[in-house]
Order: sequence, then structure tokens, then C-alpha cells
Amino acid sequence: MKKTIREIYLAGGCFWGLEKYMQNVSGVVETEAGYANGATREPSYEEVCGGSGHAETVRVMYDSTVSGLPFILRRYFDVIDPLSINRQGGDSGVQYRTGIYYTDKGDEPVIRAELEALSRECGQSIAVECLPLINYSPAEDYHQKYLDNNPGGYCHISLDEIEEVKQYRDIVL
Repeated sequence: MKKTIREIYLAGGCFWGLEKYMQNVSGVVETEAGYANGATREPSYEEVCGGSGHAETVRVMYDSTVSGLPFILRRYFDVIDPLSINRQGGDSGVQYRTGIYYTDKGDEPVIRAELEALSRECGQSIAVECLPLINYSPAEDYHQKYLDNNPGGYCHISLDEIEEVKQYRDIVL
């Protein structure tokens, strides 16, 4: 079966933990930490922390013949607090908001259906944005694969959650 590589951009608090987690999700072939949907192109980390309006975001490249978008989104939902506004774990600020940013307009109905299902499960409105990707730029090199390079680094996603998602890694869904 031929690989069909797709992309989705996920904001879920500090990108260090989300990138490490998504690296281990079945079907994910590449991840990259970056900044999305802010007011400027190619901001620095300092500008993002200073209020540029960007979200810390992980670009997720996945093989849709292994895992579809609904599966990828459900794994994302497993490690965010969908009710929290501009906060995940100990981090707060607009750059730590939750959001799903798409480049393929055909993904929007899938994302909205998954968000509606999540809202029903939560029994209330959720705070996860669903928007087209307006702009994206990779974060500085020292942010890439941060937890691989700094195993004791801060992460609002537990190491147990990262280990747990690995169990699905080799399952075709």
C-alpha cells in the first residue's frame, strides 16, 4: 500500500511535550515544533512569549494509510485539557492555547465532528480552536526534539502518557 502523507498542526500548551508525545503516535512520520497563527512571520521565542499572538504548535506529518485524522486527533485530546483557556499544565498565556490548524479544507469537517464529539463527552463547550493555518514557522533549533535532548526537561504531558501511546505505535488502524 502506498504511503499517503498528510499534515495537521496541533497547539496544546508547551510544544516540547506535545512534540515528544506525537512522535510516538502510530502513523506519525515527522514532527516539528513551531509557532502558528500569530500576527507576524517568523517570530522569535522571545516575541512569542512577549505576546505576538502565536500558539506554540507541533506540525504533525502522518501516514493516513496507517492512522487517519480522527485517530491522530483523539490521541491529541488524550493529553490536553480541552476546557482550559490559554493554559495547559503550569504554563499560561495566549501562546499556550489549544488549537487545531489545517491546510486542507477537506479536514475541517472531520476536525469539527471530532471537536463536537469531545464537547459532548465533556458535557460543555470546549476551548480548542479550529482554524485554517494562517502562518507557521519552525521554532529555533534548541526547541526541536527538546525532550530527546533534555530528558529531564519540563513537560506537562506525563512520561506515563508518552509510554502509553507507544503501545499503539505498530498497530495499523
